[in-house]
Amino acid sequence: MAFTDTHETSRNGGGRPALHGGGGWHRLGNALKTTVLLAGLTALVLVIGQRLGGAQGLMFAGFFAVVMNFGSYWFSDKIALAIHGAQPLPYEQAPWLHQMVERLSARAGMPKPKVYILPTRAPNAFATGRSPKHAAVAVTAGIMEILDQRELEGVLAHEIGHVRNRDTLIGTVAATLAGIISYAAQMLFWFGGSMLGRSDDEEGGGIGGAFANLGLLLVAPIAATLLQLAVSRSREYGADATGAELSGDPDALADALLKMERGAEMMPYDRAPATSHLFIVNPLHKGGVMALFSTHPPIPERVRRLRAMSARAGGSRARGRGGWEYAY
Repeated sequence: MAFTDTHETSRNGGGRPALHGGGGWHRLGNALKTTVLLAGLTALVLVIGQRLGGAQGLMFAGFFAVVMNFGSYWFSDKIALAIHGAQPLPYEQAPWLHQMVERLSARAGMPKPKVYILPTRAPNAFATGRSPKHAAVAVTAGIMEILDQRELEGVLAHEIGHVRNRDTLIGTVAATLAGIISYAAQMLFWFGGSMLGRSDDEEGGGIGGAFANLGLLLVAPIAATLLQLAVSRSREYGADATGAELSGDPDALADALLKMERGAEMMPYDRAPATSHLFIVNPLHKGGVMALFSTHPPIPERVRRLRAMSARAGGSRARGRGGWEYAY
């Protein structure tokens, strides 16, 4: 599939200085929040292991969590790209896109990520990789059709913001731990009452112990899901802010989010739902009550925060001055 530079000329210059480090307290607070949430997920894994198998179960749960996270650390990018059939986008097919990624990466003070394209008309994008040196950004064919170059630069800045903030690794670890918890609960119910009725001197046996175990295994998957959602939503707000700072144009990302939300409504993308948290907008698009369990914060709230950033900096004409302030 070949792409030509049919987009309007980008208004963002390439000579801005590197990020000045503004919003450091916000990023520190966000990192602390994420650490606490990930610790909560790990604790759930260990508690379930202990309830299921005592000391041996605790050791096994800890070992399993370490192994799964190690695999996620090293292979998450390759797995995510393969699942979605992403293909490398040659430089000669879209030189303007590669130049855009290179410019934003330089401003973020990191190497240029590899660029991939997904063969779907659903408008979306995601980033993956364990570190800025081992990262990739992927865009869909559909996003190239509905966004102009200014808006697409805002989207790419958001994704590079994820890489710069190490969100891609954090999101994978959170998803892995949540998956372990859900899998442990399923295994218990498959193997049935012998585990639920297990008793020992430390935990107390009989019916009380069985009910305690049953209650834990009913609540744990829900708690794991809510913690994973909190991690994902927190990181999306942070990437919006970092991306707006990188591009110097919060309004561009806001405009792009509104277009992609409408695109997701018209053309949901349900390939590998477990990876929906990777994308810049929820590709499954579930409204109503189900929106409470979305891996993404509400688009109207994200747009409101971006508009507030733009207003505080004097609107789009203030792009390129550097030093964007976080609006939350």
